[in-house]
Amino acid sequence: MLTTAGVALAEPAVVSGPATDPECHVPWAADTQFFQFPAKTGPFRVALANGYIANTWRIQMIQTAKAYASQPDVAAKLKEFKVVSTGEDVAAQIAAINNFIDSGYDAIVVNAQNPTAFAPVIKRAKEAGVILVAFDNILDTTDAINVNVDQKGLGVLWGNWLVKHIPEGGKVLEVRGVAGTSVDTDRHNGVQEALKASGKPFEIVEVVGKWDDGTAQKATADAIAVHQKFDGVTVQGGSTGTIQAMLDAGHAMVPVGGETENGFRKFCGAKAGEGLVCSSAGTGPAQVAVAIKTAIDALEGKIVPQSVKLPLAIVEDPDFKDGENFYSDQSDNFFVGNAFPTCGINFTAQEIMGQSKDDQ
Repeated sequence: MLTTAGVALAEPAVVSGPATDPECHVPWAADTQFFQFPAKTGPFRVALANGYIANTWRIQMIQTAKAYASQPDVAAKLKEFKVVSTGEDVAAQIAAINNFIDSGYDAIVVNAQNPTAFAPVIKRAKEAGVILVAFDNILDTTDAINVNVDQKGLGVLWGNWLVKHIPEGGKVLEVRGVAGTSVDTDRHNGVQEALKASGKPFEIVEVVGKWDDGTAQKATADAIAVHQKFDGVTVQGGSTGTIQAMLDAGHAMVPVGGETENGFRKFCGAKAGEGLVCSSAGTGPAQVAVAIKTAIDALEGKIVPQSVKLPLAIVEDPDFKDGENFYSDQSDNFFVGNAFPTCGINFTAQEIMGQSKDDQ
């Protein structure tokens, strides 16, 4: 049963900025509110409620969360750190969050399967005094803290890259992510708006890649089989698989806007002379660490923005450099740019890959 004291913890004070850690916690916009929750005494019980898991980014995200939680200065603030992944079932993810609330967790970090379906559980968390921090796929609310990059701006960046390198227009393959998520919608809208704003005659063919190399590779192969030729490609994730499909089909290398996978950047560095001119941009899975840090800071009574804006990691042709922004001696299945130095977060591949992807 919730106590009166628990209910009293539910409402943060809306205060003047800046944030207690202004370099890390950059407000999303000039009118973003700042929250200050009543300080609790640690160590804290924090949970990560993930949804979709079947791609490299999500697996690396889980591993990064565990790596961050195990760092000595962070671990000292955590009584318990729990991870659950529920797949694409929105109801199952909401049920998991409800279970964490009922179990008395202090904060829940969530990568939401749907931005609008969580209203009842957001209300429950607020009433129970549980701090809810959404990242990557965020929540359509001002009652939780959101941590994200400009996902629509990322789509615009890719779209503009194609406009620049296909000046007369042409047929573009758009490899989308997981349907229904805010990231997929925002990136898609950004790509579409940039191509349409150019005034050039672009024809866009959409396929679903689920941000996964295997899925994107098959979707790309099927699209090439049907359409034969594309003048450019934009791929939200699974970028390595998309390029592999083009090579397997004997498709010419063309301008591509893609994510930050190490394998994709290897291709971008090696195939630039063959026409693969790339914009590799996105956000590393380490944003989960920023979300966990934000939750702990909020629990400690520090001032945080309601919506935190993180920087994109961007490398574009001709600036791909082995050992600097991609690593030929590392796995293809690793997202580069997995650091947020302004938040004191920077992981090596070894630190992350040493963690399991399983629930804990």
